[in-house]
Amino acid sequence: MSYHNPYTPPRKSATFDDYTLAEIRRAAATGIYDIRGAGTKRKVPHFDDLLFLGASISRYPLEGYREKCDTSVVLGTRFARKPIHLKIPITIAGMSFGALSGPAKEALGRGATISGTSTTTGDGGMTDEERGHSETLVYQYLPSRYGMNPKDLRRADAIEVVVGQGAKPGGGGMLLGQKISDRVANMRNLPKGIDQRSACRHPDWTGPDDLEIKIMELREITDWEKPIYIKVGGARPYYDTALAVKAGADVVVLDGMQGGTAATQDVFIENVGMPTLACIRPAVQALQDLGMHRKVQLIISGGIRSGADVAKALALGADAVAIGTAALVAIGDNDPKWEDEYRKLGTTAGAYDDWHEGKDPAGITTQDPELMQRLDPVAAGRRLANYLKVMTLEAQTIARACGKNHLHNLEPEDLCALTMEAAAMAQVPLAGTSWYPGKGGF
Repeated sequence: MSYHNPYTPPRKSATFDDYTLAEIRRAAATGIYDIRGAGTKRKVPHFDDLLFLGASISRYPLEGYREKCDTSVVLGTRFARKPIHLKIPITIAGMSFGALSGPAKEALGRGATISGTSTTTGDGGMTDEERGHSETLVYQYLPSRYGMNPKDLRRADAIEVVVGQGAKPGGGGMLLGQKISDRVANMRNLPKGIDQRSACRHPDWTGPDDLEIKIMELREITDWEKPIYIKVGGARPYYDTALAVKAGADVVVLDGMQGGTAATQDVFIENVGMPTLACIRPAVQALQDLGMHRKVQLIISGGIRSGADVAKALALGADAVAIGTAALVAIGDNDPKWEDEYRKLGTTAGAYDDWHEGKDPAGITTQDPELMQRLDPVAAGRRLANYLKVMTLEAQTIARACGKNHLHNLEPEDLCALTMEAAAMAQVPLAGTSWYPGKGGF
């Protein structure tokens, strides 16, 4: 005879939680894997697990109102005849026209220009709105080659060869048919309204030797003026960084798994790649081993949200960071004022999982003409500039507190870790000790 204990409530499984059960039922009912936008939603070690050690007696802080803290950065100093000079070390990551609307691309360009930094085209080619309002524009060269032509390569200020992305290292891009409008189809030479899937690897090379040849071709096309970036998803950062440098890169862009995407399989986003925090130190070590740290610049992206994140990435050895998701939020995406309309889509403001549907009520991740009119690119650009200003001031505040007169003077010695995982990944001491996992003794 069974007995029910009235004092103990039913207990659900941690392994088979409500979300997992719902996903099993959805898969069983449809036979289709889940596709969504944005980055990983699982909790992984991140910059929040690090703290700065401000100055006191053993270190001398700077006075914020009287002593300067420089934020400038120069990218592409290795080979390019015209390296990029930025006022701040916070750049706008590549997000394509197609995934984003024309007004959204214009807003990103306007905000970046006001702030003295760069924006990036993303897959799908260069739009007149973005080039016209971006003082400094990085042109992405992807496996798809969508929109790629020598004219736009020369119109750009730098070229970013995309080998991988943090949300899906080893996987290609996706753009569902409902976002392939007449203009997007024309720029990408695709049929209108048909799902598009980009290749996961470039057709021009099978390894770093071929990549070196491709970089040389790009330099010849652009008369050796433009810096050449190589972007990789965070998977094997030491070897990927080393091989990018060997192939002749001026800049390495390293994207962790908290980086977003317009659309890909949910199983990819949640189970492939490494946390951004785990990627930085191996990449820096590769540069140091080759004698190229600060000679080849390192840009870190994937989950950067605040000036504290910027300062921590730079303290670990990066030269600059790139933001994507945060930039979209700054210009108005997933704003709670559209909550009723997000609910009609079966989601909620802040979930970020509806980007691929093309029905964004904020007018940002859509190609719907009526929805796009909701975004004022001038006002949205000012919002982005305000956000970048705050991030920069926050990073300066931290740097001054650590006694540094340039953000690039921050170093691992200025940090401690709150968890064993973060200490091991960042290779900085666990708070209250001089030890991190992998380092002998306490």
